[in-house]
Amino acid sequence: MNPYIHRVHYYETDRMGVTHHSNYIRMMEEARVAFMEQLGWPYARIEAMGVLSPVTALNMKFLAPTTFDDRVEVRLSVKSFNGVTLVMRYEMVKQGDEPVTVLRGESEHVFLNREGRFVRLKREMPEFARLLSELAEEA
Repeated sequence: MNPYIHRVHYYETDRMGVTHHSNYIRMMEEARVAFMEQLGWPYARIEAMGVLSPVTALNMKFLAPTTFDDRVEVRLSVKSFNGVTLVMRYEMVKQGDEPVTVLRGESEHVFLNREGRFVRLKREMPEFARLLSELAEEA
């Protein structure tokens, strides 16, 4: 999969001139949307099928700062998928002469129908579930 590249905007920085921590969550979402599109399962398609995928947990370790105009490569992978819960893994690397890992993190997701009930993808969307299972690093 192609990594997602995010360019840090001025408004994403704080008084200290570094990217505010909340913006890394946005970068994770941008990368996840691009990743799903590359898989052939864009969120618009999934939602058109009546399935929503809320975030249920986030875990991030900040390793180095980024600043205005930095290019951040977001590498994304499927850590695990058990048919109901999906965990995505992220590594963000500031590009430059000497690339620097700035963040490692994970996001956890479930799949719900419009009434808020859990959707078992293996039954409702078997092709998508199979793809996620194949991509999962952990069983």
